[in-house]
Amino acid sequence: MPQAERRTYLIKELLAEQPKYRGVSVPANATEQKRFLRSLMNVRFPQPVSEHFLAAQDEYLQEELAQKGVTDLADLTPTSEGIYLWQGDITTLHCDAIVNAANSGMTGCYIPCHGCIDNCIHTYAGVQLRQECAAIMRTQGREEETGTAKITRAYNLPCKYVLHTVGPIITGPLTVRDETLLASCYRSCLELAEQHGITSIAFCCISAGEFHFPNERAAEIAVQTVREYKTNQNSKIQVIFNVFKDVDYQIYRNLLTAN
Repeated sequence: MPQAERRTYLIKELLAEQPKYRGVSVPANATEQKRFLRSLMNVRFPQPVSEHFLAAQDEYLQEELAQKGVTDLADLTPTSEGIYLWQGDITTLHCDAIVNAANSGMTGCYIPCHGCIDNCIHTYAGVQLRQECAAIMRTQGREEETGTAKITRAYNLPCKYVLHTVGPIITGPLTVRDETLLASCYRSCLELAEQHGITSIAFCCISAGEFHFPNERAAEIAVQTVREYKTNQNSKIQVIFNVFKDVDYQIYRNLLTAN
């Protein structure tokens, strides 16, 4: 099935799930179709879906990934032993695990086409990721605490696993507790990764951006926590600091290359 036909099929199937969408037509433009499909995936609550839908979705997402291109950890140059800095789309990075900056509900961002990494990861992993996260949360029976982490499969992403961690949300002056909780996010992910035999992990800029943690201080905590963990635990896990914005790249570069 050509990619355009897969996209149209997926849109129609998602529209058919909800009576309120009855009469909504599929956009004619390919760019608008892609945005519409992402929006429908973003607002869809975790629920069963047919094997035929999953097969078409997986083929569609794998083709989209192929068109974007995959970056392999083996092609990156470390800034120091076991530590890397990479600027790019984390959903195209091939390593053992990537870290998602999740919210306390842990089932992804439901705002259509929102710019947060939580939305992006759930979009390109596929609807299975939200289903698995929802199952974990049903078993847990409460929202996820800030500073902790959970692990899931990665489905259509090029990594094997996604680690979901809830960072602190900053609404006023930065506090010591905020800093402690952010450091806990990094430690929790590293500990959970090694418990599952993960040998490489890519961290996004947890709590920066949408959660309003000051970028430079967030980066300082990230680098310090990772370095201390690797030293104290004699850990050989490879850590990639993933950034998207130029300003974050420069902040991390300065920190990682400083003596």
